Amino acid sequence: MTENISHAASSGIGQVITRFGADFLIETEAGERLRCTARRKLDHLACSDHVQWERQAQGNAAVTAMLPRRNVLERPDFRGKLRPIAANIDLLIVVASWQPAPVWETLDRYLIAANRLHADVLLVMNKMDLRQTHATAEAEACLAEYVRIGCPILHVAADQQQGIGDILSAIQRRTAIVVGQSGVGKSSIAAQLLPDTDIRVGTISDTGEGRHTTTSATLYRLPAGGALIDSPGVRDFGLTGLDFATLESGFPEFRPFLGGCRFNNCTHNHEPGCAIKAAVNAGQLPPKRFARYLSLLSTV
Repeated sequence: MTENISHAASSGIGQVITRFGADFLIETEAGERLRCTARRKLDHLACSDHVQWERQAQGNAAVTAMLPRRNVLERPDFRGKLRPIAANIDLLIVVASWQPAPVWETLDRYLIAANRLHADVLLVMNKMDLRQTHATAEAEACLAEYVRIGCPILHVAADQQQGIGDILSAIQRRTAIVVGQSGVGKSSIAAQLLPDTDIRVGTISDTGEGRHTTTSATLYRLPAGGALIDSPGVRDFGLTGLDFATLESGFPEFRPFLGGCRFNNCTHNHEPGCAIKAAVNAGQLPPKRFARYLSLLSTV
């Protein structure tokens, strides 16, 4: 890995691979890896951002500007302030598993995030070998609702290298990010997708939750094309600033019924003449998803 540019171009365009404290590792258009400083006003740079860089004294490099983003995925820090995780995402790979059991509202939050990013979504159910022993009837019913609304789903067993090729096929020519609960095998999946890369793999603790193993989002080039962003585990995925319009649009199964409500400002909660509630009662919309919509609505 090159960390200075004594024999390289004096400036150019690059992409942020990861960050080390206040420094950033970028990849230039020529494929060089440069460790760069950044101006204080660029502290909000994220993995996969496109930037301008230039050579400075002693052969060091600095990021001088950020190019426009297509989108950015954020989460709150310990003070509640939103911090960028990654930018310019085409595909959100949402990983869940049968152990630890899925937290379905967290999955719904990821689907809302994908919709807000205008990114595609792929639900990957890892540890499929545990399905028979760990999947409850309730969990199977919840998963069936994602099938019903047309969410693409892959069943894999990362530690047995089953289904990895299907994930690679889904990523081709796109920039994807792996997200999900702690302990579901995100790093294990990334390790199988990138067998020649050192990605630390965590284990399940005595509490049944995974230990977090990565500390900063990192972009990896895939040999077959496309790129994968491996991010730290997200226990409580933040949708800070979520408004009603974003929430409603994050439930695409509502769309055929929108406009049928008696009131134009219907929130599909307590209002009479609600077309969404009528569709749920008629079996036209998945009831468990609707219940979680109401739970999320209470946070708006």
